[in-house]
Amino acid sequence: MTTEAAPATTSASPTARQLWTRARGLALAFALLLAGAVTLAVLHSEARHGALDPRSADPSGSRALAELLADHGVSTRLVTSLAEARTAARPDTTLLVAAPDLLTPPQQRDLHASTAASGGRTLLVAPSSASVTTLAPGVSADPVHSRDSLLSPDCALPAARRAGTAETGGIRYSTHRPGVDGCYPSERLATLLRIPDTSGDGDTVVLGAPDILSNERLDKQGNASLALQLLGSRTHVVWYLPSLSDASATTPDDEKDFLDLLPSGWLWGTLQLFVAAALAALWRARRLGPLVPERLPVAIRASETVEGRARLYRKAAARDRAAAALRSTTRIRLAPLLGVPVTHAHTPEALLSALSAHLHGDGHTLHSLLFGPPPGDDAALTALADQLDALEREVRRP
Repeated sequence: MTTEAAPATTSASPTARQLWTRARGLALAFALLLAGAVTLAVLHSEARHGALDPRSADPSGSRALAELLADHGVSTRLVTSLAEARTAARPDTTLLVAAPDLLTPPQQRDLHASTAASGGRTLLVAPSSASVTTLAPGVSADPVHSRDSLLSPDCALPAARRAGTAETGGIRYSTHRPGVDGCYPSERLATLLRIPDTSGDGDTVVLGAPDILSNERLDKQGNASLALQLLGSRTHVVWYLPSLSDASATTPDDEKDFLDLLPSGWLWGTLQLFVAAALAALWRARRLGPLVPERLPVAIRASETVEGRARLYRKAAARDRAAAALRSTTRIRLAPLLGVPVTHAHTPEALLSALSAHLHGDGHTLHSLLFGPPPGDDAALTALADQLDALEREVRRP
């Protein structure tokens, strides 16, 4: 006794290839946005990598200046903590603070307390109003920067007069303290100040731009001369690069959450991704069209149902399911015409025997037509439907 072979099933779910074809445009746009956001964030977060580091040979580093100081017998030591910077403040030392704005207000107050009466020199590189008022009391930073980077000394400070024109243009400063040397003015505001201490032995130098300290600008104009004179007046130079790992930077008053610790580039990149996702959602939602109210129940013609189901089968390439549905329906309609119970309509022995006796045809051909394998393409499926329709008409013929 033979049994009907179960037709191979084809899933109506979209394949991976179909999903990729539909979503590749959106995926490509998302990938481009993500790459752009990551690139901007990385460039922003690493823009100052190695800047003003006496060990760095990068264009923005300061290794060349450290080598020149060593040739003149001045040692350079790098420190990254406030405790080391405070300990290094001595009469024979120049303390260079490379990024004063990175210091928290408590750090600024502690550093100023240590350097005010040290008798040495403190060089502040491009401090803004966020730090200069604490590290150099009586000095204020103008919010409008100098338009020109190359300026003339125009002051009586010997170091500036010997150096001549230099690239000090940047932040401009003003002060009403007596005895202050204001050099390299831009629109009547100085870009370099030398402020003597109350004891008269030490001083504080406020420099409006870091250009004269960098490797790529050191050989321009009088930059090297001015930098050597500002840093070479003492035997030792302590180069202070504030670090986020410094324990003194974390205080109960300055606690920050996770978002405050992220670079601004990452925040902007994340915001752009959210905006892009919202626009993509709106774009995809518009394709569905507005909702149309319809009174229920709705009578739908049988032809529409058949046509809709056929389109679904075709879209999913489910030829096996379509062929099985056509054959099953044909067998059910043929069984009563041949005197075969409907319950035996799907049994090849019962149905094919009655059908062969009625048509005097080839049983093998009828078996292949009613119980054969699924068609391999759409053309074969169409041919199968035509053959089944012809078979049913032949049986119904008087």
